[in-house]
Amino acid sequence: MAHIALKNIVKLYDDKHPVIHGIDLDIRDGEFVVFVGPSGCGKSTLLRMIAGLEDITDGELHIGGQLANDVAPAERGLAMVFQSYALYPHMTVYENMAFALTLAGHKKAEVRAAVERAADILQITALLKRKPKDLSGGQRQRVAIGRAIVRKPKVFLFDEPLSNLDASLRVQMRVEISRLHQELKTTMIYVTHDQVEAMTLGERIVVFNGGRIEQVGSPHELYNNPGNLFVAGFLGAPKMNFIACVAVASGPGTVAVRLPGGAVIEAAAQGGTVAPGDQLTLGVRAEHVSLHDGGHAGDNAVDAAVSHVEYLGDVAIVYAAMPGATDMLAVKLPAEHGLRQPGDAMRLHLPPQHCLLFDAAGQALARTSGAPAQPFM
Repeated sequence: MAHIALKNIVKLYDDKHPVIHGIDLDIRDGEFVVFVGPSGCGKSTLLRMIAGLEDITDGELHIGGQLANDVAPAERGLAMVFQSYALYPHMTVYENMAFALTLAGHKKAEVRAAVERAADILQITALLKRKPKDLSGGQRQRVAIGRAIVRKPKVFLFDEPLSNLDASLRVQMRVEISRLHQELKTTMIYVTHDQVEAMTLGERIVVFNGGRIEQVGSPHELYNNPGNLFVAGFLGAPKMNFIACVAVASGPGTVAVRLPGGAVIEAAAQGGTVAPGDQLTLGVRAEHVSLHDGGHAGDNAVDAAVSHVEYLGDVAIVYAAMPGATDMLAVKLPAEHGLRQPGDAMRLHLPPQHCLLFDAAGQALARTSGAPAQPFM
Protein backbone atom coordinates (compact mmCIF):
# COMPACT_ATOMS: atom_id res chain seq x y z
CA MET A 1 0.00 0.00 0.00
CA ALA A 2 1.29 3.47 -0.91
CA HIS A 3 -1.65 5.67 -0.02
CA ILE A 4 -0.36 9.06 1.17
CA ALA A 5 -2.40 11.30 3.46
CA LEU A 6 -1.41 14.85 4.37
CA LYS A 7 -3.34 16.29 7.30
CA ASN A 8 -2.99 20.01 8.04
CA ILE A 9 0.69 20.02 7.03
CA VAL A 10 2.45 23.25 8.00
CA LYS A 11 6.02 24.40 7.34
CA LEU A 12 7.60 27.36 9.08
CA TYR A 13 11.17 28.60 8.73
CA ASP A 14 12.72 30.23 11.80
CA ASP A 15 9.41 29.48 13.57
CA LYS A 16 7.84 32.53 11.98
CA HIS A 17 8.06 32.43 8.19
CA PRO A 18 5.20 30.24 6.85
CA VAL A 19 5.91 28.39 3.61
CA ILE A 20 3.17 25.74 3.70
CA HIS A 21 -0.20 26.73 5.17
CA GLY A 22 -2.16 23.73 6.45
CA ILE A 23 -2.22 21.36 3.46
CA ASP A 24 -4.82 18.58 3.40
CA LEU A 25 -4.47 16.06 0.57
CA ASP A 26 -5.06 12.37 -0.10
CA ILE A 27 -3.06 10.59 -2.81
CA ARG A 28 -4.42 7.18 -3.71
CA ASP A 29 -2.34 4.03 -4.09
CA GLY A 30 -0.99 3.82 -7.67
CA GLU A 31 -2.08 7.34 -8.57
CA PHE A 32 -0.02 9.81 -10.63
CA VAL A 33 -0.40 13.23 -9.01
CA VAL A 34 1.28 16.41 -10.25
CA PHE A 35 2.07 19.40 -8.01
CA VAL A 36 2.12 22.51 -10.20
CA GLY A 37 2.45 26.20 -9.55
CA PRO A 38 4.78 29.18 -10.01
CA SER A 39 8.26 29.33 -8.49
CA GLY A 40 8.17 29.80 -4.73
CA CYS A 41 4.65 28.42 -4.25
CA GLY A 42 5.79 25.60 -1.91
CA LYS A 43 5.35 22.58 -4.17
CA SER A 44 8.97 21.38 -3.95
CA THR A 45 9.09 22.07 -0.22
CA LEU A 46 6.04 19.86 0.29
CA LEU A 47 7.62 17.11 -1.83
CA ARG A 48 10.78 17.28 0.29
CA MET A 49 8.64 17.04 3.44
CA ILE A 50 7.07 13.87 2.09
CA ALA A 51 10.56 12.54 1.31
CA GLY A 52 11.81 13.40 4.79
CA LEU A 53 14.35 15.94 3.54
CA GLU A 54 12.48 18.79 5.27
CA ASP A 55 11.03 18.68 8.78
CA ILE A 56 7.28 19.00 9.24
CA THR A 57 6.46 21.92 11.56
CA ASP A 58 2.91 20.77 12.25
CA GLY A 59 0.36 18.28 10.93
CA GLU A 60 0.58 14.60 10.07
CA LEU A 61 2.06 12.70 7.13
CA HIS A 62 0.78 9.14 6.67
CA ILE A 63 2.40 6.74 4.19
CA GLY A 64 0.66 3.42 3.70
CA GLY A 65 -1.49 4.07 6.75
CA GLN A 66 1.50 4.68 9.05
CA LEU A 67 2.44 8.01 10.64
CA ALA A 68 5.71 8.98 8.97
CA ASN A 69 6.60 12.37 10.48
CA ASP A 70 9.57 10.99 12.40
CA VAL A 71 10.47 8.10 10.10
CA ALA A 72 13.94 8.40 8.56
CA PRO A 73 13.99 9.15 4.80
CA ALA A 74 15.65 5.83 3.98
CA GLU A 75 12.89 3.94 5.80
CA ARG A 76 9.89 5.58 4.10
CA GLY A 77 9.96 3.34 1.03
CA LEU A 78 10.34 6.29 -1.33
CA ALA A 79 12.68 7.00 -4.25
CA MET A 80 13.35 10.53 -5.48
CA VAL A 81 14.44 11.77 -8.90
CA PHE A 82 15.88 15.28 -8.87
CA GLN A 83 16.28 18.02 -11.46
CA SER A 84 20.03 17.34 -11.47
CA TYR A 85 20.94 13.78 -12.48
CA ALA A 86 23.42 13.37 -9.58
CA LEU A 87 25.19 10.43 -11.23
CA TYR A 88 28.61 9.26 -10.10
CA PRO A 89 30.90 10.29 -12.99
CA HIS A 90 33.51 7.58 -12.34
CA MET A 91 30.92 4.75 -12.41
CA THR A 92 29.31 3.09 -15.39
CA VAL A 93 25.56 3.25 -15.91
CA TYR A 94 25.28 -0.26 -14.48
CA GLU A 95 27.29 0.69 -11.39
CA ASN A 96 25.25 3.86 -10.85
CA MET A 97 21.99 1.93 -10.98
CA ALA A 98 23.32 -0.91 -8.83
CA PHE A 99 24.97 1.25 -6.18
CA ALA A 100 22.10 1.48 -3.65
CA LEU A 101 21.37 -2.25 -3.79
CA THR A 102 25.04 -3.17 -3.52
CA LEU A 103 25.44 -0.84 -0.55
CA ALA A 104 22.43 -2.51 1.10
CA GLY A 105 24.14 -5.90 0.81
CA HIS A 106 21.99 -7.54 -1.85
CA LYS A 107 23.43 -10.55 -3.68
CA LYS A 108 25.07 -9.91 -7.04
CA ALA A 109 22.49 -11.99 -8.90
CA GLU A 110 19.64 -10.01 -7.34
CA VAL A 111 21.33 -6.73 -8.18
CA ARG A 112 21.96 -7.74 -11.77
CA ALA A 113 18.38 -8.90 -12.26
CA ALA A 114 17.01 -5.63 -10.85
CA VAL A 115 19.31 -3.44 -12.96
CA GLU A 116 18.63 -5.39 -16.15
CA ARG A 117 14.88 -5.21 -15.58
CA ALA A 118 15.01 -1.43 -15.03
CA ALA A 119 17.27 -0.96 -18.04
CA ASP A 120 14.85 -2.96 -20.18
CA ILE A 121 11.88 -0.88 -19.00
CA LEU A 122 13.74 2.35 -19.79
CA GLN A 123 15.29 1.03 -23.01
CA ILE A 124 18.88 1.75 -21.89
CA THR A 125 20.28 -1.79 -21.90
CA ALA A 126 22.81 -0.82 -24.57
CA LEU A 127 24.14 1.96 -22.31
CA LEU A 128 24.99 -0.09 -19.21
CA LYS A 129 28.75 -0.09 -19.87
CA ARG A 130 29.00 3.62 -20.61
CA LYS A 131 29.83 6.41 -18.17
CA PRO A 132 27.66 9.50 -17.66
CA LYS A 133 29.96 11.75 -19.73
CA ASP A 134 29.14 9.60 -22.77
CA LEU A 135 25.37 10.09 -22.45
CA SER A 136 22.93 12.72 -23.61
CA GLY A 137 20.80 14.64 -21.13
CA GLY A 138 17.78 12.45 -21.79
CA GLN A 139 19.83 9.28 -21.34
CA ARG A 140 21.26 10.56 -18.04
CA GLN A 141 17.77 11.27 -16.76
CA ARG A 142 16.71 7.75 -17.71
CA VAL A 143 19.64 6.40 -15.69
CA ALA A 144 18.58 8.53 -12.71
CA ILE A 145 15.05 7.13 -12.99
CA GLY A 146 16.46 3.60 -13.37
CA ARG A 147 18.45 4.05 -10.18
CA ALA A 148 15.14 4.76 -8.45
CA ILE A 149 13.32 1.82 -10.08
CA VAL A 150 15.79 -0.82 -8.88
CA ARG A 151 14.90 0.00 -5.27
CA LYS A 152 11.26 -0.99 -5.93
CA PRO A 153 9.92 1.94 -3.91
CA LYS A 154 6.33 2.33 -2.75
CA VAL A 155 6.32 5.89 -4.09
CA PHE A 156 8.29 7.76 -6.75
CA LEU A 157 8.94 11.45 -6.13
CA PHE A 158 9.96 13.58 -9.14
CA ASP A 159 11.26 17.11 -8.49
CA GLU A 160 11.21 18.95 -11.84
CA PRO A 161 13.20 16.14 -13.51
CA LEU A 162 12.95 17.53 -17.05
CA SER A 163 13.95 21.15 -16.44
CA ASN A 164 17.48 20.67 -17.76
CA LEU A 165 16.39 19.08 -21.05
CA ASP A 166 15.70 20.79 -24.36
CA ALA A 167 12.16 20.99 -25.72
CA SER A 168 12.22 17.87 -27.89
CA LEU A 169 13.75 15.72 -25.16
CA ARG A 170 11.17 16.95 -22.67
CA VAL A 171 8.38 15.75 -24.94
CA GLN A 172 10.07 12.36 -25.31
CA MET A 173 10.68 12.01 -21.57
CA ARG A 174 7.07 12.91 -20.76
CA VAL A 175 6.00 9.96 -22.88
CA GLU A 176 8.58 7.72 -21.18
CA ILE A 177 7.49 8.70 -17.65
CA SER A 178 3.82 8.20 -18.51
CA ARG A 179 4.60 4.78 -19.98
CA LEU A 180 6.66 3.95 -16.89
CA HIS A 181 3.71 4.67 -14.62
CA GLN A 182 1.41 2.51 -16.71
CA GLU A 183 3.86 -0.38 -16.47
CA LEU A 184 4.85 -0.11 -12.80
CA LYS A 185 1.47 1.08 -11.45
CA THR A 186 3.32 2.69 -8.55
CA THR A 187 2.25 5.88 -6.76
CA MET A 188 4.02 8.85 -8.32
CA ILE A 189 4.18 12.49 -7.23
CA TYR A 190 5.63 14.86 -9.79
CA VAL A 191 6.55 18.50 -9.19
CA THR A 192 6.74 21.00 -12.05
CA HIS A 193 6.15 24.67 -12.83
CA ASP A 194 5.34 23.71 -16.44
CA GLN A 195 1.58 23.52 -16.98
CA VAL A 196 2.07 21.42 -20.15
CA GLU A 197 3.85 18.73 -18.12
CA ALA A 198 1.09 18.88 -15.53
CA MET A 199 -1.70 18.53 -18.10
CA THR A 200 -0.05 15.69 -20.04
CA LEU A 201 1.20 13.60 -17.13
CA GLY A 202 -1.15 13.94 -14.18
CA GLU A 203 -4.18 11.81 -13.42
CA ARG A 204 -4.88 14.53 -10.89
CA ILE A 205 -3.31 17.96 -10.66
CA VAL A 206 -2.78 19.94 -7.46
CA VAL A 207 -2.43 23.66 -8.20
CA PHE A 208 -0.38 25.54 -5.59
CA ASN A 209 -0.13 29.25 -4.94
CA GLY A 210 1.55 30.93 -2.00
CA GLY A 211 1.89 27.74 0.02
CA ARG A 212 -1.79 26.84 -0.35
CA ILE A 213 -3.77 24.53 -2.62
CA GLU A 214 -5.95 26.47 -5.04
CA GLN A 215 -7.69 23.47 -6.63
CA VAL A 216 -7.35 19.72 -7.09
CA GLY A 217 -8.80 17.80 -10.02
CA SER A 218 -8.25 16.00 -13.29
CA PRO A 219 -6.61 17.94 -16.15
CA HIS A 220 -9.98 18.10 -17.92
CA GLU A 221 -11.76 19.40 -14.83
CA LEU A 222 -9.20 22.10 -14.04
CA TYR A 223 -8.95 23.26 -17.64
CA ASN A 224 -12.67 23.45 -18.29
CA ASN A 225 -13.98 24.28 -14.81
CA PRO A 226 -11.31 26.27 -12.97
CA GLY A 227 -12.40 27.30 -9.50
CA ASN A 228 -10.85 30.74 -9.56
CA LEU A 229 -8.97 33.28 -11.64
CA PHE A 230 -5.55 31.94 -10.60
CA VAL A 231 -6.21 28.40 -11.83
CA ALA A 232 -7.95 29.66 -14.98
CA GLY A 233 -4.99 31.87 -15.87
CA PHE A 234 -2.25 29.40 -14.93
CA LEU A 235 -3.42 26.46 -17.05
CA GLY A 236 -3.59 26.86 -20.81
CA ALA A 237 -1.45 28.37 -23.57
CA PRO A 238 -2.20 31.03 -24.50
CA LYS A 239 -3.69 31.74 -21.11
CA MET A 240 -7.42 32.33 -20.74
CA ASN A 241 -8.70 35.72 -21.88
CA PHE A 242 -9.95 37.87 -19.01
CA ILE A 243 -12.22 40.88 -19.61
CA ALA A 244 -13.51 43.20 -16.88
CA CYS A 245 -17.29 43.51 -17.11
CA VAL A 246 -20.44 44.58 -15.23
CA ALA A 247 -23.50 42.42 -14.53
CA VAL A 248 -26.65 43.70 -16.24
CA ALA A 249 -29.16 40.81 -16.25
CA SER A 250 -29.68 37.36 -14.78
CA GLY A 251 -31.77 34.29 -15.55
CA PRO A 252 -32.13 30.75 -14.15
CA GLY A 253 -29.00 29.64 -15.95
CA THR A 254 -27.44 32.69 -17.58
CA VAL A 255 -25.86 35.98 -16.54
CA ALA A 256 -25.54 38.85 -19.01
CA VAL A 257 -22.64 41.26 -18.64
CA ARG A 258 -21.63 44.49 -20.34
CA LEU A 259 -18.07 44.72 -21.64
CA PRO A 260 -16.01 47.94 -21.61
CA GLY A 261 -16.95 48.75 -25.23
CA GLY A 262 -20.67 48.38 -24.53
CA ALA A 263 -21.27 44.90 -26.00
CA VAL A 264 -23.53 42.66 -23.91
CA ILE A 265 -22.39 39.04 -23.57
CA GLU A 266 -24.24 36.14 -21.97
CA ALA A 267 -22.49 33.42 -19.97
CA ALA A 268 -23.93 30.11 -18.78
CA ALA A 269 -23.62 30.74 -15.05
CA GLN A 270 -25.70 30.80 -11.89
CA GLY A 271 -26.53 34.41 -11.05
CA GLY A 272 -28.22 33.91 -7.69
CA THR A 273 -25.63 35.95 -5.79
CA VAL A 274 -25.07 38.50 -8.56
CA ALA A 275 -26.65 41.98 -8.34
CA PRO A 276 -26.94 44.63 -11.06
CA GLY A 277 -23.77 46.66 -11.34
CA ASP A 278 -21.55 43.99 -9.76
CA GLN A 279 -18.01 44.02 -11.08
CA LEU A 280 -17.19 40.65 -12.62
CA THR A 281 -14.52 39.14 -14.85
CA LEU A 282 -15.43 37.28 -18.03
CA GLY A 283 -13.09 34.43 -18.97
CA VAL A 284 -12.98 32.63 -22.31
CA ARG A 285 -10.25 30.48 -23.85
CA ALA A 286 -8.67 31.34 -27.19
CA GLU A 287 -9.87 28.15 -28.91
CA HIS A 288 -13.48 28.87 -27.95
CA VAL A 289 -13.55 32.27 -29.66
CA SER A 290 -14.54 32.02 -33.33
CA LEU A 291 -15.10 34.28 -36.29
CA HIS A 292 -18.65 35.54 -36.37
CA ASP A 293 -20.67 34.29 -39.33
CA GLY A 294 -23.21 37.12 -39.51
CA GLY A 295 -26.45 37.79 -37.70
CA HIS A 296 -27.64 40.57 -35.42
CA ALA A 297 -25.75 42.53 -32.80
CA GLY A 298 -27.12 40.65 -29.80
CA ASP A 299 -25.71 37.19 -30.51
CA ASN A 300 -22.74 37.16 -28.13
CA ALA A 301 -20.47 38.91 -30.58
CA VAL A 302 -17.85 41.64 -30.14
CA ASP A 303 -16.04 43.88 -32.58
CA ALA A 304 -12.26 43.93 -32.54
CA ALA A 305 -9.23 44.92 -34.59
CA VAL A 306 -6.17 42.77 -35.22
CA SER A 307 -3.09 43.84 -33.27
CA HIS A 308 -0.65 41.09 -34.27
CA VAL A 309 -0.62 37.43 -35.32
CA GLU A 310 1.50 34.47 -34.21
CA TYR A 311 1.60 31.89 -37.01
CA LEU A 312 2.21 28.39 -35.63
CA GLY A 313 1.83 26.29 -38.77
CA ASP A 314 -1.45 24.45 -38.18
CA VAL A 315 -3.02 27.32 -36.26
CA ALA A 316 -2.59 31.05 -35.79
CA ILE A 317 -3.00 33.00 -32.55
CA VAL A 318 -4.60 36.33 -33.42
CA TYR A 319 -4.36 39.05 -30.78
CA ALA A 320 -7.20 41.52 -31.20
CA ALA A 321 -7.99 44.82 -29.48
CA MET A 322 -11.55 45.41 -28.33
CA PRO A 323 -13.04 48.88 -27.79
CA GLY A 324 -12.47 50.05 -24.20
CA ALA A 325 -10.57 46.91 -23.13
CA THR A 326 -7.03 47.18 -21.77
CA ASP A 327 -5.95 43.62 -22.65
CA MET A 328 -5.82 41.92 -26.02
CA LEU A 329 -8.21 39.10 -26.84
CA ALA A 330 -6.30 35.99 -27.96
CA VAL A 331 -8.10 33.99 -30.64
CA LYS A 332 -6.92 30.58 -31.87
CA LEU A 333 -7.91 30.06 -35.51
CA PRO A 334 -7.10 27.59 -38.27
CA ALA A 335 -4.02 28.87 -40.07
CA GLU A 336 -5.89 29.75 -43.26
CA HIS A 337 -8.30 31.95 -41.29
CA GLY A 338 -5.65 33.58 -39.14
CA LEU A 339 -3.56 35.18 -41.88
CA ARG A 340 -4.61 38.73 -41.18
CA GLN A 341 -2.90 42.09 -41.08
CA PRO A 342 -2.65 44.51 -38.14
CA GLY A 343 -5.65 46.81 -38.16
CA ASP A 344 -8.01 44.35 -39.89
CA ALA A 345 -11.52 44.47 -38.43
CA MET A 346 -12.94 41.28 -36.92
CA ARG A 347 -16.27 40.30 -35.42
CA LEU A 348 -15.89 37.52 -32.90
CA HIS A 349 -18.36 35.09 -31.36
CA LEU A 350 -18.06 34.13 -27.67
CA PRO A 351 -20.23 31.03 -27.03
CA PRO A 352 -22.20 31.38 -23.76
CA GLN A 353 -21.43 27.78 -22.75
CA HIS A 354 -17.70 28.55 -22.87
CA CYS A 355 -17.85 31.91 -21.12
CA LEU A 356 -16.87 31.76 -17.45
CA LEU A 357 -17.61 34.44 -14.88
CA PHE A 358 -15.58 35.27 -11.77
CA ASP A 359 -16.72 37.45 -8.91
CA ALA A 360 -14.81 40.36 -7.36
CA ALA A 361 -12.94 37.91 -5.10
CA GLY A 362 -11.78 35.91 -8.14
CA GLN A 363 -13.99 32.89 -7.44
CA ALA A 364 -15.79 31.23 -10.36
CA LEU A 365 -19.56 31.41 -10.53
CA ALA A 366 -21.18 27.98 -10.84
CA ARG A 367 -21.74 27.03 -14.47
CA THR A 368 -25.01 25.85 -16.04
CA SER A 369 -26.27 24.55 -19.35
CA GLY A 370 -27.53 28.07 -20.10
CA ALA A 371 -30.89 29.83 -20.33
CA PRO A 372 -31.92 33.27 -21.62
CA ALA A 373 -31.01 36.04 -19.21
CA GLN A 374 -33.78 38.13 -17.69
CA PRO A 375 -33.46 41.68 -16.36
CA PHE A 376 -32.63 41.98 -12.66
CA MET A 377 -35.72 42.63 -10.54
